[in-house]
Amino acid sequence: MSRRTHLPSGLSRGLDFLIDADWSPQQAFAVFELLEDLLAVVTDFYGCQLHEKLSERRAPCCDTPKGENPPF
Repeated sequence: MSRRTHLPSGLSRGLDFLIDADWSPQQAFAVFELLEDLLAVVTDFYGCQLHEKLSERRAPCCDTPKGENPPF
């Protein structure tokens, strides 16, 4: 695999995850359902902590000195 896929995690190093080009649509859908179920279970168990981590990741970095208003 010569081209790197942009992953939601932002990871750009590690082992490539290869998907067989011969998968049928049914096989791809089965994997999609598995991942969707995994996401639901993880979210049910770690929902609050995940929300906090996502908020931290998306929060703008603010280097404004105290007492000054940010430009936006």
